[in-house]
Amino acid sequence: MKKDNSASRRKFLQQIGATSLVAASSPLSSLAAQEKAEVRILQYERPVSANDTIRLGVIGYGVQGHFDANTALKVPGVELAGICDLYTGRLENAKEQYGNELYTTRNYKELLDRKDIDAVIIATHDVWHARITQDALAKGKHVYCEKPMVYKISEGYPVIAAAKKAGKVFQVGSQRVSSIGYAKAKELLAAGEIGKLNMVNAVYDRQSSIGAWEYTIPSDADAMTTDWERFIGVTAKMPFDAKKFFWWRAFKEVGTGVAGDLFIHLLSGTHFITNSKGPKSIYSTGQFSYWKDGRNLPDVMSGVMQYPESPEHSAFQLTLQVNFISGTGGQEVIRLVGSEGVIDVIGNNINVKHSLMPEAPGFGGYDSLFTFSKSMQEKMQQEYDAKWTADQRKRNSKADIVFKAPDGYNDHLDHFTNFFDAIRTNKPVIEDATFGLRAAAPALSCNESFFTKKIVRWDPINMKLT
Repeated sequence: MKKDNSASRRKFLQQIGATSLVAASSPLSSLAAQEKAEVRILQYERPVSANDTIRLGVIGYGVQGHFDANTALKVPGVELAGICDLYTGRLENAKEQYGNELYTTRNYKELLDRKDIDAVIIATHDVWHARITQDALAKGKHVYCEKPMVYKISEGYPVIAAAKKAGKVFQVGSQRVSSIGYAKAKELLAAGEIGKLNMVNAVYDRQSSIGAWEYTIPSDADAMTTDWERFIGVTAKMPFDAKKFFWWRAFKEVGTGVAGDLFIHLLSGTHFITNSKGPKSIYSTGQFSYWKDGRNLPDVMSGVMQYPESPEHSAFQLTLQVNFISGTGGQEVIRLVGSEGVIDVIGNNINVKHSLMPEAPGFGGYDSLFTFSKSMQEKMQQEYDAKWTADQRKRNSKADIVFKAPDGYNDHLDHFTNFFDAIRTNKPVIEDATFGLRAAAPALSCNESFFTKKIVRWDPINMKLT
């Protein structure tokens, strides 16, 4: 079950030449990130042989499972071989989409037993990620696991070990780390475009019931149609609850809330752009502001993290924000603040604005100078004028930069392209198990901090709570 997307990819390749980039400095004219995108696209313009075909299984066919499967099948040489989901209606939906001959099951282990499946997407409730990942790797499958990689920090270490032992490709599904926009931000930061980094402000707000996870619940939802007993196989025993099954992100028993859903995107992006291994301290606070629908994880949450100085970057503070009833209408932005400007990463687009301090120190104006005696003011003014020239007192200017991804660009597709490239060429992925834990641990620690009202200490190098 393949989807031929070569025509649209050729169209996209043509569009790349028209990418909007406004920049005054010649080093940016290389468009390194754009060139990487062209290489990937040109590579897939070549025919894919039968030996290169990758047969894919999907475990968890909910909202994200649908998006993942649809995107993965746009990569040439990828075929759908089977789908697993606990809700019967989604298995019916899968056959309606791909035909009655499609293999479906409610038991993921049966899907993993199939010899004709090379790789799997794991897009289940968070609480199942680690268990299914380890089982899939043990069966020799390549794994694309949705974020967060794990439900508990302690699950991260066996996942890392399993990925290493299996020798298979393992990639976490925070797609922004494959974005050409993020690659451009990484390039600009490393080049010193905004001076020395000291703060990152990251926001992912929404303003809708769907954005707040109040997904439509089917009228036939019950313990039988959802295979509830199998669903709670890795949790404490619970009576059937349709909300916990279909709105699972909102409940700590099975999901990880805004921290695991959206903080993780902001953390993954920040870590990729800065080359960071993570923070040393984490604190969060939150509230139940609007969506008071039985959830036990907040709909408004903020986090503050301190990143220590490292060989990769200067010390900086990261602030995280998610607001599910934001009057902005919703926004996604990572703002990197340096000593000489800011980089705003908005989706896959980049805006850079500069503000350079003058060489001379401040003197006069809103200053204590006017509070001194006139003779002291005159004396100090003469000394200042003798020491600093007019040019040294001026703020230097630097042209702003705008980088826009091509129309129709899809970072999700790039992320899957990288995953399947790695399977075919054995090259490393960006978001492997170690990267996944280094992003998941601070996110999950935000929930811990919220409930305990304490600062969480983390060792980003050794990946351990301290």
